[in-house]
Amino acid sequence: MSSPHIALLVNPKSGRRRAAVTAVRLKEALREAGARVHVYSGGSAADSRRMARLAAADNPHALVAVGGDGLVHQALQAVVGTGVPLAVVPTGTGNDIARAFGRPRGSMRDVAAAVLRGRTRSVDCVRVELADGTRRHFLSVLACGFDARVNERVNGFRFKAGRAGYLAGIAAELGSFKAARYEIDVDGRVIDEPGMLVAVGNTSSYGGGMKVCAAAEPDDGLLDVVFGRRTSLARFLLLFPLVFTGGHLDRPEIIVERGRTVAIRAQGVPVYADGERIGEPSLVCEVVPKSVEMLELTS
Repeated sequence: MSSPHIALLVNPKSGRRRAAVTAVRLKEALREAGARVHVYSGGSAADSRRMARLAAADNPHALVAVGGDGLVHQALQAVVGTGVPLAVVPTGTGNDIARAFGRPRGSMRDVAAAVLRGRTRSVDCVRVELADGTRRHFLSVLACGFDARVNERVNGFRFKAGRAGYLAGIAAELGSFKAARYEIDVDGRVIDEPGMLVAVGNTSSYGGGMKVCAAAEPDDGLLDVVFGRRTSLARFLLLFPLVFTGGHLDRPEIIVERGRTVAIRAQGVPVYADGERIGEPSLVCEVVPKSVEMLELTS
């Protein structure tokens, strides 16, 4: 019987270079357990995406992303629809994808054993098509509006610290943010009014555990759409902390819809998915049911 082949995709700069150390330790543990290990290291988002495609083309027993949500996003582009299992060993700042699918526990030998055990869960992902025909996939949440602008500010910070960094980004953005006009179509149901943000969730959280789409489940074949209506900044400041518990979903300033296809039109706002900038509206999100095999690393 041949040894299992494991591909490690690593962003060596992730987590202040913690990812590089973690990848070396995991590689050693996997090899001690009898696996063949090939390490793919990307120096940029585009490079990581290219490396992920090379890794997936080799049809490994698993592709393990060692890094943050951004690296998992690049790995997803390579594995969706292929049947190659995707595992996440988080070393980033937000780690919301790992939070949704289970953070590994125990020693690195325990993580290696879980990888080689090969227990998977079939989950949905989301296909996004932009106005120019570009297509991308995401696993967690697409943000468009205030939250996306905060993400953009956080990415520009010299030092990042998960939720704390996101809160600093909120404070920095509040002074200049203005509501945008949105036209959102969820399976034929239309929202057409000014708003603060719209989030399309396959999983529940972004920004290091902020439960913007608290009820979202990644294997139900549906997307959760959360729209924040235009309100005063003072009111918005009172409302926003509820996102940490999901309590905002019951407030009259929030509209919640669920559906399989979501079209968004707006102007002057960026779009982020899995914490990565993917463009601007107009765009269409469509759930792709059970299209990704997520490797379970929790016992």
